[in-house]
Amino acid sequence: MNRMEDKQFYEKAGAINGWDFSHIQVTVEGKRWDFFEEVARSCRKSDLLLDIGTGGGERLLTMTDSALLLVGIDHSPAMIRTADTNRQKAAKSNVRFLHMEAEAIAFPAGFFNLVSCRQSFYSAQETARVLVQGGLFLTQQVSPHDKLNLKQAFGRGQGLETDAADLRERVLSELEEAGFGDLRYNEYDAAEYYASYEDLDYLLQMTPIIPGFGEQENDRAILRKFCEKNRTAKGIRTNSKRFMIAAAKK
Repeated sequence: MNRMEDKQFYEKAGAINGWDFSHIQVTVEGKRWDFFEEVARSCRKSDLLLDIGTGGGERLLTMTDSALLLVGIDHSPAMIRTADTNRQKAAKSNVRFLHMEAEAIAFPAGFFNLVSCRQSFYSAQETARVLVQGGLFLTQQVSPHDKLNLKQAFGRGQGLETDAADLRERVLSELEEAGFGDLRYNEYDAAEYYASYEDLDYLLQMTPIIPGFGEQENDRAILRKFCEKNRTAKGIRTNSKRFMIAAAKK
């Protein structure tokens, strides 16, 4: 997907489910960290935190005790509407959700102590601009080899042709050019076990893992065959591959 297609897809998904996958039954083995737990541990009570690509804000709302003010932004109006509804239900007064582009963050330079971004687009230059000197940027992104056996079964998939090493070097280089230092990179490749065909079908409808899933006549036949081939006693097996980068603004 290009950037415009990406925005259109997430706006559609956000209007349907607010990017909430909590009902999907999946077991994960080998996951090395929880991203928002890492963000919370990096916060001080006096910090101002910006979360880029906040979606429905569910995870940000779980860590309101970690910072003085938490601001979640998303390019999707549908996602922000969902996030505001979730904030009202949670009755949290130190959280704000705003419709905003990651390339044009409408806050002054040096406003935030910490910026987080989980599996969403960000601008390294704009992120550096809104951070204080010494401020921390934490991002978790999806590796090209995430859901690899599923992508191979379809013969197409998000980032399938991307070289993981090249992606890593490009991302680190962009951060260095934007003025970040002390770059720390970690990754994991965890096993995922989905309970049913329906769980995977919903996941593929609501994410761009398999671009245009359901638009080709045999897509669901391929998925059923995949489920039969990869079913184990623990569930239907695939993988979750993620990488995380921590970077401090010089």
